[in-house]
Amino acid sequence: MSETPEGATPPRVDIAIIGGGLVGASLGCALAPLIRERGLSVAVIEAAPLPSDLDAPWQPSFDARASAIAAGSVGHFRGLGLWEALAEQAAPIRRIHVSERGRLGATRLRAEELGSEALGQVIPNAWMGRVLHRRLAELPLEWHCPARVETIQPAAGGHRLTLSDGARLEAGLTVLADGGRSGLKERLGIESEARPYDQVALIASVEMDRPHRGWAYERFTADGPIALLPLKGQAMELVWTHEAGHEAPRLALSDGDFLARLQAAFGDRAGRFRRVGRRHAYPLSLVTAKETTRPGLAVMGNAAHALHPVAGQGFNLALRGVMDLVGALEAGLERGDAPGSAAVLADFEARRGGDRHDVIRFSDGLVRLFGLDSALLSHARAAGLVGLNLLGPLRRTLARRAMGVQR
Repeated sequence: MSETPEGATPPRVDIAIIGGGLVGASLGCALAPLIRERGLSVAVIEAAPLPSDLDAPWQPSFDARASAIAAGSVGHFRGLGLWEALAEQAAPIRRIHVSERGRLGATRLRAEELGSEALGQVIPNAWMGRVLHRRLAELPLEWHCPARVETIQPAAGGHRLTLSDGARLEAGLTVLADGGRSGLKERLGIESEARPYDQVALIASVEMDRPHRGWAYERFTADGPIALLPLKGQAMELVWTHEAGHEAPRLALSDGDFLARLQAAFGDRAGRFRRVGRRHAYPLSLVTAKETTRPGLAVMGNAAHALHPVAGQGFNLALRGVMDLVGALEAGLERGDAPGSAAVLADFEARRGGDRHDVIRFSDGLVRLFGLDSALLSHARAAGLVGLNLLGPLRRTLARRAMGVQR
């Protein structure tokens, strides 16, 4: 993209998406009908270089990170015409087993109880990105990649952006979908409320000695919650939550010693762990932006809400936000409202508020309930898990929330 000459009027776009990751790319794909049918002009600004050949043969990596996509999100991707491609590397979650190590209580969530083939799907992030960017490449978007936003200033009818590639542009609606790490929120004076969990998530791919048959596991242990998500073949995605500082010794272990420690913590319910990929560690906090909309501005994805991974709701919540923003934009265009108008953003916030609040409260409550170390609470939790397993309607309600089909 060529530089904008100094003093010249910056070109204007209807929407500028800052961040071309999973959330920003999903938004770009979801805007396709409005781009094609309404002539909506969209710019995407992404700091990281993109792969040069999106059509090269796919070579999945055992070390690749993956995301759990709820059934509701599968429906959204199907509506965007993307699911057939995404499904090539997806592994279905047919049942979820929730338990506490050392206690008899357990809850089993089954897709068939809801008349569905799967509660969700697990897809490598790299494959999702590849499919999304293939679709974006088909759209008449204005790309700035690699480029960073160096300045962002409110202007008449939106915001003015100065980019590291020398370009300047004005946007009627600017969407922050950069994960919140760029500092743009802070430069705009948008504060966030952070509640550290004093925990670190250790993430890796593990291989089992037997087929997982589409089972996912959520196991609360003395060494921290352990989640296992099914991947292709006999691999599973491991998310092991540790107290901050306790993850370092686990990262330093040899593969064999790490697998032995994991086996001792999780037990044999899923089988024997026989291989582990590269291990990554991420500090965990509940971070929520105090403002998610302003005139000409929307904050989305992890920039708006960073959740604990224990409930697997982060990306699914973000994708529902993407679809709600597109719905608000579509309704606004029908009324003749500009994309960044107060009416459009008020509509978006009305669609999002309840869902966002409920999911944050659910995820945070789950973490704090199972993070408390108390013999009395442990017995109560075990009894609750047993009771939940016996009460079909309540268990199905939990399953529907896990599927992302209950708003």
